[in-house]
Amino acid sequence: MSQQKKFSDFTEQEFQIFLRSITDPEDGVSERAHDQRIALFEEITEHPSGSDLIYWPEEDGLDTPENIIKIIKEWRTANGKPGFRPD
Repeated sequence: MSQQKKFSDFTEQEFQIFLRSITDPEDGVSERAHDQRIALFEEITEHPSGSDLIYWPEEDGLDTPENIIKIIKEWRTANGKPGFRPD
């Protein structure tokens, strides 16, 4: 699991890799480890929809990592939350 504990600890690329480890987990990852990743996603993004962004998006096609990141970035900006760490 990722060592980053805050959203602003991630670059956008690092977060995309982390998100893909949830949306397309590697073979052999345990259910517990996958659940821990989902919990960390919810904790660090602080988005009110949490994992629904991944599993139950508001519209078809919004469940891609790119769209999920876009939604999170827009919400964080609108709510005065810090963004990604610069590359």
